Amino acid sequence: MRVCGVELKGGEAIICILGYSNGAFDVPECRQRLFAVSQSAATDSIRDFHFAFAKLMQDYQVDEVVVIERDQKGKLAGSATSFKLEAAIQLVDKPVKLISQATMKEKIKLNKLQVDFDSLGLKKFQKPAFNAAYAYQNGLLFGD
Repeated sequence: MRVCGVELKGGEAIICILGYSNGAFDVPECRQRLFAVSQSAATDSIRDFHFAFAKLMQDYQVDEVVVIERDQKGKLAGSATSFKLEAAIQLVDKPVKLISQATMKEKIKLNKLQVDFDSLGLKKFQKPAFNAAYAYQNGLLFGD
């Protein structure tokens, strides 16, 4: 099973694909680490993002997408653009789940990563997206 973790920050969707098969996790090499949308008010920008994201999910045979939840109100609320990107992701023909920071921390605490993050070949900015995918996969494997 392959899961794509997504962190939405401003006008960016930072992704990490994490696979699990034969009792082991793997992080496949991916042609894209983030999607940036600069003109979120333009319909074509959101459509282009949706198409590119859906194509990437299809090309890498991703089974599910998990997005890190953002606050809707308050000081740490997500931007309007990030919610537009979330909506575009939810329209992709894959199951899309939301995961909270608290759930991520809980799942990772129960099943700590057995390798050093730096050895996975990911960029530091991808760590939250990786954590989302890893926590979600652990929830599937070991129960909620």
